[in-house]
Amino acid sequence: MKILYVTTVSGTINAFLVPHIHMLLDAGHSVDMACNVNYPINETLLDRGCQVFQLEFQRSPLKKENYGAYHGLKKLIKNGEYDWVHTHTPVASALARLACKGIPDVKVIYTVHGFHFFEGASMKNWLLYYPIEKLLAGDTDVLITMNDEDYQRAKGKLSTKKVEIVDGVGVDLDRFAVQESAEKRRMRQEFGFDENAFILMYAAALCDRKHQDVLIETAGELVKDIPNLKLLLLGRGPNEARYRELIQQLHLEDHVELMGFRYDVDRILQTVDVAVSSSCQEGLPVNIMEAMATGIPLVVSNCRGNRDLVKDGENGFVIQDDSPEMFAEKIRRLYSDETLRLRMSQANLVEIQKYATGNVLEEMKGIYQGLLS
Repeated sequence: MKILYVTTVSGTINAFLVPHIHMLLDAGHSVDMACNVNYPINETLLDRGCQVFQLEFQRSPLKKENYGAYHGLKKLIKNGEYDWVHTHTPVASALARLACKGIPDVKVIYTVHGFHFFEGASMKNWLLYYPIEKLLAGDTDVLITMNDEDYQRAKGKLSTKKVEIVDGVGVDLDRFAVQESAEKRRMRQEFGFDENAFILMYAAALCDRKHQDVLIETAGELVKDIPNLKLLLLGRGPNEARYRELIQQLHLEDHVELMGFRYDVDRILQTVDVAVSSSCQEGLPVNIMEAMATGIPLVVSNCRGNRDLVKDGENGFVIQDDSPEMFAEKIRRLYSDETLRLRMSQANLVEIQKYATGNVLEEMKGIYQGLLS
């Protein structure tokens, strides 16, 4: 089969889809990619003959550049004689399904990494994104979801030919090693962290959707009781300057560190006591799965995706009202109870197995084989 992977930006391919494409190549398929190349494509894909086509997709569906991207994509699909178009991310997926209209014998697969309309989403998101998905559902041969809320909504509200659910994009259990005390001490020394610090970590874009201001305010609550507290915020984004200002206002310069975008998340996780998430919108968050694979207890907001991975009281805590006070309460409990931390750590090491990359690729193989039959 000749397959075209479509994403809004190349960063999505590099972050989540490289093993998926290698699986297809290993099976003898031909795979190309169409996206806005904001980061160089993973070289292992280029070395295997995958072609990359630059299209000016924009994350906002209202940007005029998407009009040109649509026409370029339609021409590419038609002239490239692709059998399958596998599309990811909302804007690229809408344009890809429109582009496939009128082109015979093309199967369209759409992986949803979290609908932009969800329980608790803004009216703007519902008015903008839900009608688009409703309209284009009939032009989708297979719609793949990653969490229960999206799966149930797609099954009940969208007239897609087939709806599937998979366990995320997969996490590499060989890369994210189980945390051990000797390695924890060594890595803390390497990163310059206090050996006795109680370290929290959140890896996510610094933006409104991820709500890191809640965690910074939580740190302000916690330092009263945990003077050796350290909060590591990994990522970049539009709110970085605002968060730096908030850290200064709360006099938390010694307790909260903005570490920027990192390629060594696996190594930083070796230093961490508790992983946290204050997000209000997720699909099935990779940052949580990576912490689970390392055996780290979790304290997370009650949003779609988070609550699919974290069972409250078992492998972590799910915060119901997302307030700094509630986050602080659960983190204090973990700080004071090493036995609880160990129990949740062990639960995560068991629970993460089904989200391993190998298992997810087997799920994807089954979906692709269904298209061939």
